[in-house]
Amino acid sequence: MKKIFLILTMPVILFGSGCSGWVDDVSTSPNAPTEVTPALLLTVSEVAMQSLYTGQLARTSSILVQHSAGNDFQMIDVRDYKITEQSNTNEWKTFYADALINQQELINVAGNENPYYRGIAKVLKCMTIGLATDFYGDVPYSQALLGLEATEAALNPAYDSQESIIASIQSELDGAINDLSAPATANALLPGSDDFIHNGDVAMWIKAAYMLKARYANRLSQRDATGSANDALAFITSAGLASNADNTNAIFGINGNELNPWASFNTTRANYIKMGEFFIDMLETSTDPRLPLYATLDDGGGYSGVPKNSVDPTASNTGELYSSNANPLPLLTYYEMKFIEAEAKLRLGDAAGAAAAHNDAVKANILATVGAADAAYEAANASETAGTITLDKIMTQKYIAMFTQCEAWADYRRTGLPALTPNPDAIVDGIPVRFPTCIDERLYNSSAVVIGDILAPVWWDN
Repeated sequence: MKKIFLILTMPVILFGSGCSGWVDDVSTSPNAPTEVTPALLLTVSEVAMQSLYTGQLARTSSILVQHSAGNDFQMIDVRDYKITEQSNTNEWKTFYADALINQQELINVAGNENPYYRGIAKVLKCMTIGLATDFYGDVPYSQALLGLEATEAALNPAYDSQESIIASIQSELDGAINDLSAPATANALLPGSDDFIHNGDVAMWIKAAYMLKARYANRLSQRDATGSANDALAFITSAGLASNADNTNAIFGINGNELNPWASFNTTRANYIKMGEFFIDMLETSTDPRLPLYATLDDGGGYSGVPKNSVDPTASNTGELYSSNANPLPLLTYYEMKFIEAEAKLRLGDAAGAAAAHNDAVKANILATVGAADAAYEAANASETAGTITLDKIMTQKYIAMFTQCEAWADYRRTGLPALTPNPDAIVDGIPVRFPTCIDERLYNSSAVVIGDILAPVWWDN
C-alpha cells in the first residue's frame, strides 16, 4: 500500500506546480482547491466503481466462464489462465487510489449534514470492496482508507479476512439505508445530476443497498445454506422490487472515455475478445431470443464463438446491447434478485416458490434484453413447476442472464454451474477461482498476505 499512498499524493504535487499568481506576497494556485465538494467526490466515486464492474475485470471473468473468448494479445493470456501478480495492477490501483479512497472521503466530507451523499457513498464503497474481495479474497480494508495519515497502518495496512469484510458490508449497508431514509430537510445539500446513476433518487439507492445485501447474503450459500437463504429473502422483500425499472445500471456517455467499456474495447482492440463457443452453442440450441442482442453476426453471416483453446478473427463479437457506445450495463437488477430468490427458496425446500421466482427471472431478463416477451422460449424455459425446478436450471438461466457481469464468475465458483470444461491447453489444470495478490502489495506492503495460487478458493467458496 505504500505505492498507493504515493499515487494518491501525486495529484497534489501536480496541482501545486501548476499556474500560480502572487497576491500580497502569497502564492496562490487556481488549480489547487483547498476543499472538495460532495458533488465532485460523488461523480468520481461512481466513475471508478463503474470502471471496475464493467472494464477489464468483467472481460476477464467473462472469458473464465466462457461467455467470451480471449482471441488476441493479453486476452489470450486470460484464455490460457495466465493470470499473474502483474496482470491487474491497474485494477488494483483503481480499487484503492480511485474508488475506495474517494468513497471514504465522500463519507467523511458529507458527514451528518448530508446523509444522502453519505448513504450513496456507503453503497458505492460496499459495491467496490465487495468486488475486490470476490476477486482477491482477503484484502486491505479497515486500515486501508486512512488517507494521508503518515502512520505505519496507513502505509502498510493489514489484510482483513473475507468473512469480516462481508460482515462489514452488511453493517455499512444498514448505515447507508438509515442515511438514505432521512428526510430531505435533514440535508444541507441534495444530490442531483452529479449522481449520474440515479440522479439523486434516494429511493432507488435504498433498493440498490438491499439488493447488494441480498447478493452478499446469498454469496454465503456454501458457508451457511439455510441462514444465507433466509437473509437473502428478507433483504429482497425489504427492497420492494417490482420490475426492471428498479435496476441499478452503469451509465455511459457518447464522447471519448465516457463510452461503454465493451464498445470502447471492441473498437480500439478489435479481435482481442470474441464470443465464446460454449455460450453461442447454448443460445443457438435453445433458439434463445437474446442471441442477436448478445452477439453480432460473424463473417459468414451466422453466429459463431471461439473454442476455449483457439482463435478465430471471423467469429461473432459482443452484440450491440452491451457494446454500443452509450448503452448502460447492469450492476444490480430485478432479475438477479429473482434468481437469488429462486435459489434461496430451493435451498429452503420451497420448490413451488423457487419455480415461480425462476420463471419471473427469465421473463424479466428477456424483457430487459429483447424488449418484449418470447412465448416459445418462455414456454420451454420459464414454465417450471415444483416438480421440474432444479438448481441446474436456475443457475443455467442465470448464467445466460448475467452476460458481461462479474457476478457470473462468482456464481460459477459457488455452484459449479453450468458445467464448464477448462481450457485443456491452459497453464493450470482448472478454471481459476481467484486472482493472485497484486505485485505492488508484495513489494510495498509489509503486511500483505501474498497468495499466488489461482486455484485456491476464496473463503466463501469453501
